[in-house]
Amino acid sequence: MKRQILLLLCIVFVIRGSSQTNNTYTITSGSVQRSYILYVPALYNASHPTPLLFNFHGYGSNDTQQEGYGEFRPIADTANFLIVLPQGLVSGGYAGFSNFGTVASASVDLDFTNELIDSISAKYNIDPCRIYSTGMSNGGFMSHDLACFLSNRFAAIASVSGSMMPSHASACNPTHPLPVMQIHGTSDSTVAYDGKGGIIASIDIDTLIQKWVSLNHCNPLPVLTAVPNVSTTDNCTAQHYVYSGGSRNSTVEFYKIIGGGHAWPGASYNIPGINTNQDFSASKEIWRFLRQYSLCTLTGVQEVSSTENELTLFPNPVQSLLSFTSSSAVHGMRMVTISDITGRVVLHQQTEGESISIESLSPGLYFLSLREGSQREITAKFIKN
Repeated sequence: MKRQILLLLCIVFVIRGSSQTNNTYTITSGSVQRSYILYVPALYNASHPTPLLFNFHGYGSNDTQQEGYGEFRPIADTANFLIVLPQGLVSGGYAGFSNFGTVASASVDLDFTNELIDSISAKYNIDPCRIYSTGMSNGGFMSHDLACFLSNRFAAIASVSGSMMPSHASACNPTHPLPVMQIHGTSDSTVAYDGKGGIIASIDIDTLIQKWVSLNHCNPLPVLTAVPNVSTTDNCTAQHYVYSGGSRNSTVEFYKIIGGGHAWPGASYNIPGINTNQDFSASKEIWRFLRQYSLCTLTGVQEVSSTENELTLFPNPVQSLLSFTSSSAVHGMRMVTISDITGRVVLHQQTEGESISIESLSPGLYFLSLREGSQREITAKFIKN
């Protein structure tokens, strides 16, 4: 029974086939070979920046099971985004992510996630302003950790039946308003709604919601809507809370599943003995929520698409030496300014050349502005691997 409620059993899901690609890959992170599934929809076009959604499995589950349980592929097929499903490491006989321990121990999977973004971005045209995370149980905890400790890469997150460790909640310090959706059942016996009596000690869900409401400076009084009880046999109902008016139009949304268990609402598979709400699709609501947000907007970075065709940066992503060419083709001294996603200037220097070393910069999204002589300043984005 304990193994069952840790999550998901050994469910076999059939991978759908067509012109989409769905493959398992590996990268080395922290001297350990890690694997992940990447789903690329048929609509993907390498000439257009495309959103990326992380979907983390629960403790005791795996990437393949989560792909079918928290199903996003039909949505990605029409909305056009890539899905990455990281595989957790095996510890104590179960696969999971390391964020149940200290904040320091979570760095193993924070680094893995950071490196995955860089690796996938090197092969696909990923929109660095539209990277999101969701997950089930342990994967929900992981998504909250990414919002707290890797906010420079993520625009918004959603957690299903997850929460935060008290020490992680205390240390949480996102660098920008970070919209959050939480979905949780009041009868969850694995990650208890009140933070007590479950398998893992965590902050209670009401406190979790209020923390994000406070961090995002949202209106503390939510708009409450009862979700229509379209399924009368699932033994639970749902309420939808929306905390709006946050900084840079951020929000916090909460689906409270009255009588719901440790489950993904709308899943095609009902875990025996656990109430799975069927009044709405968690996957559809998660994507509806996430897709509203752009990291560039949330950090106050102005979109630069109007001048990006005048300034070309290559290679992009880049590791050490970044080259640039401009349509104005002015020769002589030019001023190069590089800013991070918060607008902080991290490099400012004059050069007569057409390249600049960015080796000292941390991995992430940056903006290079170039001023040539008396010409106006032009700007383009690049990713440091």
